[in-house]
Amino acid sequence: MKTYLLIWLFFLGLCISQPVHAANWWDKVPLLNYSPRYFGPNAFPFPELMGGELSSRWEVEVRGEYHKMPGDKTKDVFARLYIPIAKGRAGVTLSGVFQEWYKTSPEVRDERNAVETKSPIPCHGDFILGCHYQVLKSEKWVDIVANATLRTASGGRLCDARYTDAAAYWFDCNIGRTLWQDPLTSASLRVQGMAGFYCWMTNDLKHRQNDALCYGLGVQGTFRSFSLDVDYSGIKGYRGDGDKPMIIRSKLNYELKKNIISFRYKHGIQDYLYNTISLAYIRCF
Repeated sequence: MKTYLLIWLFFLGLCISQPVHAANWWDKVPLLNYSPRYFGPNAFPFPELMGGELSSRWEVEVRGEYHKMPGDKTKDVFARLYIPIAKGRAGVTLSGVFQEWYKTSPEVRDERNAVETKSPIPCHGDFILGCHYQVLKSEKWVDIVANATLRTASGGRLCDARYTDAAAYWFDCNIGRTLWQDPLTSASLRVQGMAGFYCWMTNDLKHRQNDALCYGLGVQGTFRSFSLDVDYSGIKGYRGDGDKPMIIRSKLNYELKKNIISFRYKHGIQDYLYNTISLAYIRCF
């Protein structure tokens, strides 16, 4: 009789504890701060500087990334497909984090009002669709590319403040101009800039979205099969709740017969507290 009573009490405890845990999680949703400072490193992607030029080749990229800040260590696998249209006059990009692994400290978890310090189930990122159009291509003046990008609400682990489970979009204009080039060594020096509008949905019933400016300024150098990009970029929201992240990015590429090895380093300055290193393989067709 005692055995049956213990079994009954055990299952009763499970039935009672599960709704309480779920209720605790849903109670925390309004406390989440939908800004880059209080979410994971991939929740708010920064627009890329493209130098005002679109590629005329198909590109398939697989990238491994490691992000680190005090109290948060994150690894992920990122994938990207670029499809040129009309001989490079336009293009479409499909990308996203295939899977993410993370480990946070209890202090970071509590600061973000998250539930767990690591995911008990696989964590996948948002799907991102980018559309690009070559507005102007001129050696005498400048090259201009217009971009429109949509980030879907497909990312997981909102409960751990990894992805927002809310849509975002941004429009930006990329401008580039070559200052110097040497055809004999395939060497060149190019300046590039970017400016646009960035918007994401929040959980604030009064302010349902955050409207922000996005910007960037950088240089690109090439020599034979190598290219080096360095830029300073940021997003400037209007709420002032950790929504003004700034970063310095560098990217070194080496290309051999349509195969590209790409190494990146990203340093967060404000409201983006991560330092990131990544290594990618890109196949061009």
